Amino acid sequence: MEAYTGFAEVYDTFMDDTPYEEWADFLAGLIGKYGISRPVQSAGEAGCAAGTAESTGTEQESGADPSLREALEEEKNLVLDLGCGTGTLTELLSQKGFDMIGVDSSEEMLQLAMDKKEKTGSRILYLCQDMRDLDLYSTVGTVVSVCDSINYLLEDEDVADTFSLVENYLYPGGIFIFDFNTLYKYETVIGDTTIAENRDDCSFIWENYYHEEEHINEYDLTIFAREKKNRESFRRFQETHYQRGYTLEEMKSFVENSGLSLILVMDAETHREPTEDSERIYVVAGKGRKAAEECNTGENR
Repeated sequence: MEAYTGFAEVYDTFMDDTPYEEWADFLAGLIGKYGISRPVQSAGEAGCAAGTAESTGTEQESGADPSLREALEEEKNLVLDLGCGTGTLTELLSQKGFDMIGVDSSEEMLQLAMDKKEKTGSRILYLCQDMRDLDLYSTVGTVVSVCDSINYLLEDEDVADTFSLVENYLYPGGIFIFDFNTLYKYETVIGDTTIAENRDDCSFIWENYYHEEEHINEYDLTIFAREKKNRESFRRFQETHYQRGYTLEEMKSFVENSGLSLILVMDAETHREPTEDSERIYVVAGKGRKAAEECNTGENR
C-alpha cells in the first residue's frame, strides 16, 4: 500500500479546491447526531447523553472511581482520523474542539501534517501506521476515514481486518464514519482516461486504467515539481496508485461482519439515499447499538 511518497509534497497544491471545511462541518454534524464524542471544551456539558448511543454500565456505576470516570470520558471524546494524509481535515476537526489522533501509512504525508501542527500549535497525535495493523493506546469514541482512503484496501481480507480493528478500538456506543468510491465510479465515470494539470510550481499527468475483472483502478502519476533551492529547475518523479471499487452491498456486509451496526448510508453528493449511479457513498456504523429494524437512509434530517 506504499503510496504518497514524492506526490506528498505537491498533494496540498492539487487538492486546494477540496471542500475540507464543508467536510469538517458535515462530519461534526454526524458526530453530534449519532456519536458520543464531544468537543473537549464542551465535554462536561455533553455528559453521558450524547447522540443516540447507549450508556455503559461502567459509567452509570455511582461508586465508580472519579479518575476512572475522567479517563473514560477522555476516551469517549477521542476522534481518530484514519488515513489522515497531510492533516488538513484533522486540523479542522481539532479547531472544532475535538481531541484528535491522525493515522497514516505515509511518512511523507505525516511530515506535512506535523508541519501544520507546529504552525497551529494543535495537540494532535500523529501515528505512522498501516490501517490494517491499527494499534492504539486506548479506545476512541469516533473513527472517521474519508477521501476514499478505504478504497486503498484491495482485498476483502484487508477491509475485514481494518473494520475489525476499528470495532475493537471503538468505545461502546462509538461510531465509524467512512466514505468510499463506488464500483460504478471506476467503471463508468473514471474508466481509462488521462488527466493533466499545470500549476506555476508543479504539474502532473494522471493516466488512469480500470481493470474490470479485479475491480481495480490503477492510476500512474507523473509529477513535475519546482526545486526549492534552484527555482529554475523541476524534478520529475512517478508513482502508481491502486484502488478498488466496492458496491454498497459489499460494504454493508463488511460492516456487519465486523460486529458493527449499520446506522446510516447516503450519497456523498446529495446526502440522500444512494442510487445505482452514486459515485461516492458515506456510511455511519456504530458499536454496541441495538440493531435497528431498518437502516436509516436518505438525507441527514
